[in-house]
Amino acid sequence: MKYAIVIEKGDSSYGAYVPDLPGCVAADETRKEVIKLIKEAIAFHLEGMKEDVLCIPRPHSETEYVEISVA
Repeated sequence: MKYAIVIEKGDSSYGAYVPDLPGCVAADETRKEVIKLIKEAIAFHLEGMKEDVLCIPRPHSETEYVEISVA
């Protein structure tokens, strides 16, 4: 499965979360590392859901960029 992730850059670190998996988050000082960590967090999150006999949600979030001009 392919889940959309959102990466946010803060003043001194990056954060990431998965819209389709509430509570699945990661943070680190670099973008590269936060991507690695969110992948691990997704696997851990899904494994926990399996152990708790919960339905694994199918990915449904989409991402898109829109361009606007600021006057």
